Amino acid sequence: MKMLASMAVLSAALVVSPAVAQQETTPPATNANAFLEKAEKAMFDQSLVQNHADWINATYINDDSDALAAYFGAIRTRMTVDYALEAAKFADAPGLSAETKRRLLMLRTALTLPAPTTSGAADELNSLATSLQSAYGKGKGTLRGQPINGSDIEAAMGTSRNPDELKEMWVSWHDNVGAPMRQDYTELVSIANAGAKELGFADTGAMWRSKYDMPADDFAKLTDRIWAEVKPLYNDLHCYTRTKLNEKYGNPVQPDNGPIRADLLGNMWAQEWGNIYDIVAPKGIGDLGYDIGDLLTARGYDPIKMVKAGEGFYSSLGFKPLPQTFWDRSQIVKPRDRDVVCHASAWDLDNKDDIRIKMCTKVNSDDFVTIHHELGHNYYQRAYQNHPYLYLDGANDGFHEAIGDFVALSITPDYLVKIGLLDATKVPGPDKDMGLLLRQAMDKVAFLPFGLLIDKWRWGVFDGTIAPDHYEQAWNDLRRQYQGIVPPVSRDETAFDPGAKFHIPGNTPYTRYFLARVLQFQFYETACRQAGWKGPLHRCSFYGNKAVGQKLNTMLEMGASKPWPDALQAFTGQRDISGKALLAYFAPLQKWLQEQNKGKSCGW
Repeated sequence: MKMLASMAVLSAALVVSPAVAQQETTPPATNANAFLEKAEKAMFDQSLVQNHADWINATYINDDSDALAAYFGAIRTRMTVDYALEAAKFADAPGLSAETKRRLLMLRTALTLPAPTTSGAADELNSLATSLQSAYGKGKGTLRGQPINGSDIEAAMGTSRNPDELKEMWVSWHDNVGAPMRQDYTELVSIANAGAKELGFADTGAMWRSKYDMPADDFAKLTDRIWAEVKPLYNDLHCYTRTKLNEKYGNPVQPDNGPIRADLLGNMWAQEWGNIYDIVAPKGIGDLGYDIGDLLTARGYDPIKMVKAGEGFYSSLGFKPLPQTFWDRSQIVKPRDRDVVCHASAWDLDNKDDIRIKMCTKVNSDDFVTIHHELGHNYYQRAYQNHPYLYLDGANDGFHEAIGDFVALSITPDYLVKIGLLDATKVPGPDKDMGLLLRQAMDKVAFLPFGLLIDKWRWGVFDGTIAPDHYEQAWNDLRRQYQGIVPPVSRDETAFDPGAKFHIPGNTPYTRYFLARVLQFQFYETACRQAGWKGPLHRCSFYGNKAVGQKLNTMLEMGASKPWPDALQAFTGQRDISGKALLAYFAPLQKWLQEQNKGKSCGW
């Protein structure tokens, strides 16, 4: 499945003749652009069928939709590999322009999972990928011994404060959903690696890292540098949160030193901790005076009205309204009569105006934020629609995730007042700033190591440093190293806990989310500066500022037509991704956390 179906560079292609595919000599450089034009036209056309097959499979899971998705996915994989192999033959051709070389590399890295040319490999790879995703969509855990589906178990993990129930949900979900995937995933890795090597890459992970307008090893170093910048802030938050959990549950459940028990953090994967804000909120200043979910309920919001509110933010920046087809064709609530993939995603089915979201929306704060995020993808997709096919994408995949995220940072009290959700007399005063910042950090900062380790694990799996008989141990070692968390029960190699996170069976590269958590603060700081905001950065809302919208649209319209530093510079004036804006946003909180942690044994 393509979570961003307009990012068709990830998924589509058309067949080349066997004679071309088997050509041994390097073709002349003069043929490269003609080849690219032919490939882009064919890929565009094939994507229209593929996108619809993927949409049906994600919103109506059954044996038939699985078969259709696997069928068209196999065509997609075979054809994209054929084009990538042909593109690789131009790599050393003399006389290629820098832009032609870039487009050829985009074609070589077009598939997330490349199949080798071995007979039957594409069919097998796509059958495995489809089966893994569908298994996740159908997955269930238990609560008090009763089956509970994925979206409901996520909600329950955020509200339950019973450690036995939390443990049951965590263990049942990971055992029921993750463990059965282990063998299929191992086979998938082997096939994809063979495909990546045929395309000239060391392994699939190296291919993924080659998509960022820099050498693969340099990109890995970039992520490590960013993590080094922000890690001290995460460590301070971890120490404070662990203390509060210890006060809540006591040493038998959560000791006052070492790592944190994963199921206590309000999220199935301990990736965001905002759901347990009530546990960590400091007395007095921690009471924000409102909860967005409560405000939505009190004002009679339903899922449709929540999406309308999200659309209203972008409209206030000068973007044109969503098309009627968005409302007619999106999956905004979970259907009652069938299995679907509830994981929220944004789609562009025709690479033009058939944009949609797929959610199982609930009336709560998290989904209100998610709506603003997913719509960011849709508006980005529509902005770059006039480019050639290979440029129908974000400047890099982190940009695509960051657009909606930085808009969602503007869901501040000021914004909530302007749209009539919050009474102006109930806006929290400056004495509540630490609470506002802590609530944001419980999601934004807590996510950072998780956003990094998902692909750290996969890169190791792909390059062989993590062998199949150590998948589980390596996963838990990385979670302890980066997040400072541990499972609520011991895990052995019969488990496959990575599979319990959608993006692993869904084969969605994850470093994009790490980049987005950093980029969104660079974008947000820039937008607030452009809007002339004078107050504390974390209270800034640029809602209604069309000058910001115009500047933003300039970047969005570029799509992938230029290297990402050029796109970053177009909006922010900067060319490097950096954690400095994030640290500036949370600077008052970090100072406060360090005061709260005095005398504590921090670290794990």
